[in-house]
Amino acid sequence: MKNDDELKQHVSKQLTRMQQAEKDRPTLLAQTAYLGTLGLLFVVPVILGAYLGRWLDSFVEGYSLRWTLSLILVGVGIGAVNAYLFIKD
Repeated sequence: MKNDDELKQHVSKQLTRMQQAEKDRPTLLAQTAYLGTLGLLFVVPVILGAYLGRWLDSFVEGYSLRWTLSLILVGVGIGAVNAYLFIKD
């Protein structure tokens, strides 16, 4: 008799947890917004680095990509840190 009561309580507890998990599951729209935000957090620093680097390279005579490449790499680093911190929370 005692085992039956324990089994019923365990099954009831598991059923409650499964129902709560089903209710708390994010929708497709919420997942899409999450991924879009994650993408923007990564891409925006890279694009800003490219534009700033190109602008700085325009002041140098001749063909130069030094600032552009350097700031794109800095943007990738900043974007990676942004994405990590966003996912971590």
